[in-house]
Amino acid sequence: MDENIKIFKSGIRILRPCEVKAITNAIPKMEHKDKFEALFYTGCRYTELQWLYKNQDAFQKSTILMPSTKPEARHKERYIRLNGNGIRAVMYFLRSKRNLPAYSGWDENLIRWCLKAGIDPKGISCKSSRRTWESWLATMYPHNFQHIFLSQGHTDKISLEYYLMLPFNDEDKEEMKFYTDGWI
Repeated sequence: MDENIKIFKSGIRILRPCEVKAITNAIPKMEHKDKFEALFYTGCRYTELQWLYKNQDAFQKSTILMPSTKPEARHKERYIRLNGNGIRAVMYFLRSKRNLPAYSGWDENLIRWCLKAGIDPKGISCKSSRRTWESWLATMYPHNFQHIFLSQGHTDKISLEYYLMLPFNDEDKEEMKFYTDGWI
């Protein structure tokens, strides 16, 4: 399989580990790296992470107690599970001087960082980190699928539709271990 094939689901780009690493390295300001990593390692919706910044007591060492931000949600709250990387990312994000900017500003930042990293920005948006994280967890922990979709605030139907059977190659899976290790 060609490792250069771009992965999309409903027009949103799902990143490979080498792309996440390249984007992270292309981000010039540490505060922006902290925000990018918090979005990535939590799999939070953009508005959820903005909410967490204002409600820091919801961060409970290895989990985040997240109320639903969607009126149609079946679960009114959920625990977002974090591994060691996620705990560090949230702690660093919460020390930021400012919350996340508006969606449009973050999307512009992501496109600029992709270009700086030599990555085609087609399909990149603030949704990319969430979709990438859940895809990686589903790839690395298929036997814990139910834990993954509940932690991410999805139904099994949504998770099956978006996050399984993506064309990650063996090299991707090997590199994903660094990021996902300890989630279960």
